[in-house]
Amino acid sequence: MRTSLSLAAICEKIRLPRIVGMIVAGILLGPFVLDLLDPQILGIFAELRKMALIIILIRAGVSLDLSDLKKVGRPAVLMSFVPASFEILGYVLCAPLLLGVSRIEAAVMGAVLGAVSPAVVVPRMLRLMEEKRGTEKRIPHLIMAGASCDDIFVIVLFTTFADMAQGGNARLLDFASIPVSILLGVVIGAAFGFGLSLLFERAYTRGHLIRNSVKTIIILGAARLLSSARQWTFAIR
Repeated sequence: MRTSLSLAAICEKIRLPRIVGMIVAGILLGPFVLDLLDPQILGIFAELRKMALIIILIRAGVSLDLSDLKKVGRPAVLMSFVPASFEILGYVLCAPLLLGVSRIEAAVMGAVLGAVSPAVVVPRMLRLMEEKRGTEKRIPHLIMAGASCDDIFVIVLFTTFADMAQGGNARLLDFASIPVSILLGVVIGAAFGFGLSLLFERAYTRGHLIRNSVKTIIILGAARLLSSARQWTFAIR
């Protein structure tokens, strides 16, 4: 932790994103360089990464106002798939000529490298919102909302292209599931959020005060449950 924060502070001093220092710390301390990380931590790394992503997305959702989302609705929808589509298309056209790979392999590369990392986008956009930069035209809100949906779009494409690269067949249903996954996630997430807000509000009106720390635990637990339910759905399919 100290190494990660130290390298993050150094990167901040030289005007680089703090996450660059954290990534370098992870590489240096990881099993392929110094191998100083506890194997037990590496064993639960996937779960830790998922919880970190959930926390980042919850922070983004809490920071966004519904009225702002209504104003950037159509551009946010376009941001969720247009940039990634052009990046993947660029790899499909150029990678076979430059790297000598097949079109399908180029599509897999494009799906991996075209993904937007919320760990990078969300903190930077929140900082811009705090500094009131671009907020008049809702630019930070637009980028944050689009980046969240972009991941779902790219993950489904990556799964489809990877299956094709391994000799499988792409199904039209896989591509049709992209808007369904986004809309279903919005509906279920909104229902859970409304239910939790109703629970907290009713408890407050009846004099049963719920501490903020308990509210945070409940919200994180609900988010983790929804994430697990999504995995079960893909497993059943």
